[in-house]
Amino acid sequence: MGSDKSVINWHGKEQRYYMADILAGFCKEVFISCRAEQQGSIVQEYKTLVDNYEGAGPAAGILTAFKTKPDIAWLVVACDLPLIDKKTIDFLIRHRDTSCIATTFKSPFDGLPEPLITIWEPASFEVLKAHIADGYSCPRKALIRNEALINMLIPPSADALMNANTPEDAEKVKEIISNNE
Repeated sequence: MGSDKSVINWHGKEQRYYMADILAGFCKEVFISCRAEQQGSIVQEYKTLVDNYEGAGPAAGILTAFKTKPDIAWLVVACDLPLIDKKTIDFLIRHRDTSCIATTFKSPFDGLPEPLITIWEPASFEVLKAHIADGYSCPRKALIRNEALINMLIPPSADALMNANTPEDAEKVKEIISNNE
């Protein structure tokens, strides 16, 4: 998109706050993952976790979360999924399998696991660290490489997993939101 997707206002407030507020209904604590230079721009009423894994790409936030609290599961939701809603999160939580390293959704767009709308169990921490040590920074590849250890669900709504990565995606998202109001 060429800009910070977490500050896009899809639902009356910046996406990072909108999603944090939704997650607060499901989680004891909610954190907004960010880089050090982003922390100052986040409203103080929201807790932050500053990425402390250099070169780990999207996995940095997940690894930082586990480094902070390694014995709990982490529900991770990306800021570029503006159509995620309570129904989708509730479905993921209700179908969680704690015997797996992660409970995730199968992308309706490419059939691959969606790592950034996933419940990462404590056992996944070592898997992710090994994945990074092997030179990979994509958490999706960690899930693919460990497919036998994940619980992959069909999402209740395909639109909920639509990424907004381009201006064209953004226009489609606006249209979907407008049609659902």
